[in-house]
Amino acid sequence: MNAVITAGGAIAGDYAALAGTPIKALARVRGRTMLDRAIDAAYAAGAARVAVVGGNAVAAACGSRVDKIVEQSGDGGENVVRALSAWPADKALLYLTSDLPYVTGEALGAFVARVPDDSMGVCLSSYATFARRFPSAPPFGITLAGERVVNGGAFMIPAGCAPRAATIAKRLFGARKSPWAMARLLGPSLIARYLIGRLSITALEGWATAALGLRAWAVRDAAPELAYDADLIEEYRYACEHD
Repeated sequence: MNAVITAGGAIAGDYAALAGTPIKALARVRGRTMLDRAIDAAYAAGAARVAVVGGNAVAAACGSRVDKIVEQSGDGGENVVRALSAWPADKALLYLTSDLPYVTGEALGAFVARVPDDSMGVCLSSYATFARRFPSAPPFGITLAGERVVNGGAFMIPAGCAPRAATIAKRLFGARKSPWAMARLLGPSLIARYLIGRLSITALEGWATAALGLRAWAVRDAAPELAYDADLIEEYRYACEHD
């Protein structure tokens, strides 16, 4: 297994002032950057090689700790493609975001171990478990067909499948902020089910499986440490103040 970590996300305003950096991955949480935590977790989870997608500051922060730096693009969708192309597709790929202030090798390794070799896996934490681990945290989670979950920032892609995943991932990234674009991508049936509260995780697995041409599997009850991301200043502040 190889790993890639995306670390090109920028922050601004009060968040950047509090973090002391405009680069989210380099924000420190209780003495260590979130990027450092992601790198350590990837190796501890069993990655033979780790690549990081980022700019010059990220490359300098990594030093010799990683095996490859992939130069980031100004386009987020292109960065997803570059991440999924970081290594030859002959080995499984662990794709990890760099804004997970609680990520650990133990949590990541447990997720990796649960994903079958022929499947693409995405980690989901149950909201109840997440809330117990992070009491009084800012709001997280989504409810799908009565099941409330918090999606994580770790994905497993089987050997030989990263190129296929890149195509659909770029389309999803481009549509993520546009309800109409997402509707065109997912199709009217899934959108209608979502609007009436009947869209299930199983239905989304089926859509992804058909789109990718390989089994897509939501790994439920993954460790909540993989689902807490510091995307907003409130989430970052909480992580700085709570172990």
